[in-house]
Amino acid sequence: MYDYFCALIVGIVEGLTEYIPVSSTGHLILVGHMLGFTGQLANVFDVFIQFGAILSVILVYREKFVHMVKRENWFRTRGASCVNIALAMFPACLVGLVCHGLIKEYLFGPLTVIIGLIIGGLFMILAEKMRKEFVIRDVDEITAAKALQMGLFQCLSLWPGFSRSGSTIAGGLLLGISRKAAADFSFIMAVPLMFLACSYDLLKVASDLSMDDFGVLAVGFVTSFVVAYISILWFLKFLNRSTLSGFAYYRFVVAAVSYAYFFL
Repeated sequence: MYDYFCALIVGIVEGLTEYIPVSSTGHLILVGHMLGFTGQLANVFDVFIQFGAILSVILVYREKFVHMVKRENWFRTRGASCVNIALAMFPACLVGLVCHGLIKEYLFGPLTVIIGLIIGGLFMILAEKMRKEFVIRDVDEITAAKALQMGLFQCLSLWPGFSRSGSTIAGGLLLGISRKAAADFSFIMAVPLMFLACSYDLLKVASDLSMDDFGVLAVGFVTSFVVAYISILWFLKFLNRSTLSGFAYYRFVVAAVSYAYFFL
């Protein structure tokens, strides 16, 4: 029963943190260590429940995805088109593929997450202070060049604790893209990127699964889907009236509490 309890807690954490700029990977690592939910099942679980979060984005942006996959829209160079999504995905996919083993071996621990939370928070505050005047206020105005630049910022999120949405939204501010437009593009871009990354990780560990594990996985999947859906809707409304700074200060608190818990 303890595994089901962990599945519920970790599913909630994944859903809450996947799309807001606080780093879901960092939170999953920290919470997993706190709960003692580690090992092979936990590794598979952390990957599998991300598919629930992916499904929530598809549901929220279903009209955008339907529009995007129509043949006449494949090669548009503005907005969340196939071309722009591919351009934005390319840098992180390339770096992630080359450095995947090193990242998993050396960066997936509490201390590296704490460092990522702090540096990522500082980056978000800096981006808010140095942001340009918004020249792009809607996701459909994002150009191919801006998409590629956001993809370069996304590479920062390969360090656990930095946050994919945090790096791309903060990077968008420095590029003159509004928080809402950057968030929309970031979430839509996350679907194929996370699907590829999760599928790759899952294929590597799928042989370690047994039939007894599927109940735990199902609890986590459903929980992460429901919570992520609610979290996305709340976050998009929040961005219309607030900045990223509050999330940065939250990250500092989590980093301090985590350091005290693990190292003092």
